[in-house]
Amino acid sequence: MLWDTHMHTHFSVDSEADTLEMTAAAIHAGLGGICFTDHLDLEESQATPELFPLDLPAYFKEMKGLQAQYDGKFPIRIGVEIGLQDYLEDLLPKIIQEYPFDFVIGSSHWVNGEDPYYPEYFYGKVEDEAYREYFESILENLAVFDCFDVYGHLDYIVRYGPNTNRFYSYEKFADIIDEILRILIHKGKGIEINTGGFKYGLGHPNPTEDILRRYRELGGEIITVGADAHKPQHVAYDFAKVPGILKAAGFKYYAVFLERKPVFHAL
Repeated sequence: MLWDTHMHTHFSVDSEADTLEMTAAAIHAGLGGICFTDHLDLEESQATPELFPLDLPAYFKEMKGLQAQYDGKFPIRIGVEIGLQDYLEDLLPKIIQEYPFDFVIGSSHWVNGEDPYYPEYFYGKVEDEAYREYFESILENLAVFDCFDVYGHLDYIVRYGPNTNRFYSYEKFADIIDEILRILIHKGKGIEINTGGFKYGLGHPNPTEDILRRYRELGGEIITVGADAHKPQHVAYDFAKVPGILKAAGFKYYAVFLERKPVFHAL
């Protein structure tokens, strides 16, 4: 019974999902539990970094109420997905310390002030160069941030590239991806298997099976599972594939975080 520990609700600007409906979908899917991880992406403009769309007091109020409603029936954790940008190195840790999160996903959604979600990011760039720029931005974030538990969807950018992952492979970027993985392991951080890649038609999770395997080969042990659902129908998306993928990569356990500490569950 896997846990889905990457999901979004109406508290995220890109979702309208009701928390009760997301919880009901998780129970219907037979999950062991869930962790909500709504977006905390601060304003992309460096001039106004204090502005962000997640109402944290309201978020915790609703999530605590949900936990009370399902107490003893279904475990619910409170997490967040923070958008890492190196110029926020002083602000983000302060925000994370203010609230009792169970789990913090650190993700790269912005690269040098641009969002790869939009086609404009790729204008005037060779696709491989754009992908490498994204991985370089992860290294920049890792140099200044320690306020997260797991790095989210490491190759997120291929969801939106001009050819998505048609010409993409771990081998092309092995030098920089290996450096990212080594730093994460040295810092005691995990990665996730994000099944959103299947939803986007990539035929692979984010990151790919090769990256999951390489993380394990290098000594990485902390792996979480998430569908990146923004709608109830996407909760636990393609989770039937997850145990086989993780076992093939060398994992025997996956992690669920409680009070920022990993608890390991057998696959």
